Amino acid sequence: MKKLLAIVLLLTLVLGLGACAASQTTAAPTQAPTPAASSAAETTAPATKSFKIGFSVSTLNNPFFVTMTEAASAKAQALGAELLVVEASDDTAKQAATIENFLVQGVDLIIINPVDSKAAAASVKTASDAGIPVISVDRSVDGADVVSHIASDNVLGAKLAGEYLISLVGEGAKVAELEGVPGASATNDRGAGFHQAVDGKLDVAARQTANFNRAEGVTVMENMLQATPDLKGVFAHNDEMALGAVVAAENRKAELVVIGFDATDDALKAVQEGKMAATVAQQPGLMGEMAVEYAIKHLSGEAIDANIPVPVELVTK
Repeated sequence: MKKLLAIVLLLTLVLGLGACAASQTTAAPTQAPTPAASSAAETTAPATKSFKIGFSVSTLNNPFFVTMTEAASAKAQALGAELLVVEASDDTAKQAATIENFLVQGVDLIIINPVDSKAAAASVKTASDAGIPVISVDRSVDGADVVSHIASDNVLGAKLAGEYLISLVGEGAKVAELEGVPGASATNDRGAGFHQAVDGKLDVAARQTANFNRAEGVTVMENMLQATPDLKGVFAHNDEMALGAVVAAENRKAELVVIGFDATDDALKAVQEGKMAATVAQQPGLMGEMAVEYAIKHLSGEAIDANIPVPVELVTK
């Protein structure tokens, strides 16, 4: 009888301990994250799903776009996304073929830095019709809708450049304008901003494209100086052409106020050395990072703005 009682007491004790343990497990509270913790997780945590993103960049023969691409690749890796980067070599047909290939490869989203804003519209429509969202970066797409456009305020930046050029050469002076790739939104916007500032105040005696290229900038600027030797200044739509204008002025021993756009390392050095008067600072690395971040946000179901501006400022010595 004593042995039976001992067994009953032992079973009761075991069952009681099991019930106690189960009660502790189910009742353990789950602490909600603080708002600060939630915000940090949104900006630093990798994507819960590994997205495949295609990035068609206009050219990698320009330090600006190299910086943008490297930053985008680094951000994609940090967030656990796969980024397929393909250079268009400033060729609209090649960029169109790239977009087609991205669709075949089954990307979730396409980031495009258009060679030509109008020409890119057909490819963007093709992607959209296939259910693939598109984000444009630095240069917009004319004639087709994108999920979001991430870019500097090119109009404002060029207006600042024009106003500064007036202050250096004086009203009524003859100046030149080195234009970017025809049809690119950056070319259109920077030209518009520059003329907002200088029309009626400066004599823009020469305007010609140098296709955002340094070597072409040398050739075009030399021809301009030969045709109009009394030019006092030049605004170039990017730093590569501005640096070309510096070489041209040196070759012809001309005193020329040169202002560029992009604030590349070479241009910033030229400004510090007094070879360039100023450049407009963009943030290509930040643009690349933001393009990937907002791509992942959109693919994760978050709402993003249709236009996302990146700040600019005039950099002088």
